[in-house]
Amino acid sequence: MESELPCVLVVEDEALLAFDLEHELSLAGYKVEVATSGDDAIRLLDRAGKFAAVLSDIRLGSGSDGWAVAKHARRIDPTIPIVYMSGDSSADWASEGVPSSLMLAKPFAMAQIITAVSGLTNQVPSS
Repeated sequence: MESELPCVLVVEDEALLAFDLEHELSLAGYKVEVATSGDDAIRLLDRAGKFAAVLSDIRLGSGSDGWAVAKHARRIDPTIPIVYMSGDSSADWASEGVPSSLMLAKPFAMAQIITAVSGLTNQVPSS
């Protein structure tokens, strides 16, 4: 029996980057759900069940930002891996980021994303 692929929630409001992230994560063996706003991401977290990880931009236009998305995800699942991506909010990670998360500064190589997501998901105890 084939096991289901782990699903990563990608939260990115730049369409081209969201497409690239979805493509690369799919090639690395992940199922991907994309949310283009923080509020959409929170709705997906509330109704979609368990995600293996959340990969989120910080600045997402109006509504909830990436900090809020990660905090919401951790209220649902305290061990869910969080990877933040940002072009200008890296300095706020120490005060705004959730514990045991990673921050990748834009621009980044796609290999960095795959390494970050797989590294964190491999640290989560199996349930």
